[in-house]
Amino acid sequence: MPPRWPREPDRNDPAYRKLDDRMNFAVHVALFAACNSGLWFFRIFLDANWSWTTWVTGVWLAALFAHGVYIFALANYSLDSHG
Repeated sequence: MPPRWPREPDRNDPAYRKLDDRMNFAVHVALFAACNSGLWFFRIFLDANWSWTTWVTGVWLAALFAHGVYIFALANYSLDSHG
């Protein structure tokens, strides 16, 4: 069952923004896991000579880490912080 919001969704609502940002982060983590597991499957089990997969995974993981730091540590969800 999908999450339900008790009132009309509004991006100006700090609680809604916080939930929305965290759900977007979860989608990005899922995409990272799905894409990288596929890349590494082909590299390891099918013996593909893809040396660039290390760089793709590393750069993507660094971007994902930065996104997580912003969402969980730096983002300000107070009422007067948005527009």
